[in-house]
This record gives sequence, C-alpha cells and structure tokens, in this order.
Amino acid sequence: MEGIRIQISGPRGRMERYEAAVRGAGGLPVAGFCPQPDLTCGGLLLCGGGDLSPTWYGAEDCGSGPPDPERDRAELALVRAYLAAGRPILGICRGLQVLNVALGGTLIQDLGDTLRPFHQGEQDLWHPIRTVPDSLLHQLWGGYILVNSAHHQAVDRLGGGLRRTAWSEGGVTEALEHTHLPVAAVQFHPERLDRPGEDTANGAALFRWLTARAAS
Repeated sequence: MEGIRIQISGPRGRMERYEAAVRGAGGLPVAGFCPQPDLTCGGLLLCGGGDLSPTWYGAEDCGSGPPDPERDRAELALVRAYLAAGRPILGICRGLQVLNVALGGTLIQDLGDTLRPFHQGEQDLWHPIRTVPDSLLHQLWGGYILVNSAHHQAVDRLGGGLRRTAWSEGGVTEALEHTHLPVAAVQFHPERLDRPGEDTANGAALFRWLTARAAS
C-alpha cells in the first residue's frame, strides 16, 4: 500500500493535516489548489473549505458564504473524472457537499439558529452521530460515536446513487456512501479527529480505507 498516490484538492496553505493523514495511512499525497484530474493517482481526497456557489445546484443565494468559482469548477470536474474512472473518493465537509452536488443533489445553505450552534463555532464542536448498520462508518466505529463539527451547511436532496449513512441531532446528514462505487464522504473532519475516548471515532481509519481501496 505504501506509495499509493492520492490526489488531494483543498484550500491554499491549509492541506497539511490532510497530507499527514494520507501519509499516516500509507499513501503518497499529491496536493494542489484547483488541480486538474490526475488519474495516475489511485484515489481522490476532497478537503473542507468554503461554501459552494448555490448556482451549481440551481438555487438563489440565501445564506451561503462568498463563493470561489475556480475551486468549485475544479472540484466538480475532479469528482466526475474519478467517478467515471471508478476510482475511490473520500469527501470531507465541503468535500461531501461537492460530491452531493456533482451527482445532482442540493444543499441546505444555512442550518439556522436552532441547529447551527451544534455544528459551527470558533473551534470544532463535538456531538454524537448514529450510523446505518451496513455502512462503512458502522464497520469502522459502531453505531453511536462522537465526531467534530465545523459547518453551517448540510445535504438537502441526495445526489444520484448516494445514500445517507449517518446523521446527527435534528436529522443533519453526517455521512454519505455511493451504492455501488468506492465513494464515501463525511460532514465532520477526520483529519483532526484524534480526541481519545472509547466513544470517539479515530479518523485515521477513513484514510486507511481510502488508501486500501486505491491500492486494490
């Protein structure tokens, strides 16, 4: 598994934790801002970051942050290229939202005053999620775990081929998996999910999943 190249797309100057997580899982990170698809890599990692422009899913702006059209275009193209090639994809936070929109889904642009305080703050917020029994997350961590959170948007309508595999309070979607492709995404941040505790997920397991699938 060592040396398996994993393409990473993320924000400028803020990909160190993602790169370290890929290395820790035995992969070779190939990171860039708005990169072109590089199918010499065995898999794709989509990092967190700002909001997608709602124009990508046919909506008016009603609570989204300032868009980055260049990054939006690049990451939607990355998803489509890796999906077409049948290569594994792991999406994290924004990456989950990019994946959902690339497959025709939509987003809740702001969780609102009731739910937002449980998901977005000045630092990571911690909250429990429940997982679907036959899902990747359930296999890795069981049915009830604590995760970290730093987002104000969430999945609304699911993209084609995706299923919801974890959720938190208020029904917020916390994970997606493709029904037949090696594609998974989480709304939390496994690259910094290392708080000790029996009920807390160990984020490294997701990166090991990605590199293992990329090597197969």
